Amino acid sequence: MYNVLTVFAKDFSDYFNSLVAYITIGVFLVVTGLFLWIFPDSSIFEYGYAGLESLFNIAPYIFMFLIPAITMRSLAEEHKEGTFELLATRPLTDWQIVFGKYFASLLIIILALLPTVIYYVTIYQLGVTKGNVDSGAVIGSYIGLILLGAGFTAIGIFASAISKNQIIAFIIAVFLCFIAFSGLDSISQVLSLQNYDTIITSFGINQHYQSISRGVLDTRDLIYFISFTALFLLITKTKLGSRKW
Repeated sequence: MYNVLTVFAKDFSDYFNSLVAYITIGVFLVVTGLFLWIFPDSSIFEYGYAGLESLFNIAPYIFMFLIPAITMRSLAEEHKEGTFELLATRPLTDWQIVFGKYFASLLIIILALLPTVIYYVTIYQLGVTKGNVDSGAVIGSYIGLILLGAGFTAIGIFASAISKNQIIAFIIAVFLCFIAFSGLDSISQVLSLQNYDTIITSFGINQHYQSISRGVLDTRDLIYFISFTALFLLITKTKLGSRKW
């Protein structure tokens, strides 16, 4: 555990030292704020009722770009600068390296979400009847966003592990996040695959995210997100271990 915390602390401090964390959190809050309060097609004032649906509908698509931007440097930079060999010579297992970097990136995502709680407080006060907000759905949506962020972060760490170039790692991560979230839904609509659309969409993140966002914590959805995240972390660990083969 100590070794995991060492890697975690190093990466987490590096994010703030390089301003990545500040820029990430700032961009996320500005974009979600624009969609929630300013843009007419998604503004709460245009909807006519107090709710955070706009935030939770647009956040996954922002995550598709924001999370890869955070994770692209985690391992790619180590390989490019030649510091990964130095890291590997320390008494660290591959799992400890993966977990340390993974949780450092995930914490940045959670920190970006925390200030959005003020949106809920504002909506709570804005209702014609004060407090007329579906708090269960809001809590479920936040849990869904954290689980979604966990899955996307695992994809980003994997993409960073297979490339020494941060830009390539970013592009790969964005592509995989898109396929995982909405790409499978689009594929299921292909005429020749419509008989299997339910099966195909069940492998995508969107269906499980929408289920949790309704405020219903189904164990099948939780197991899906845990399995999805664990799969990409396992592939990342395998990729790091391949240097010993």
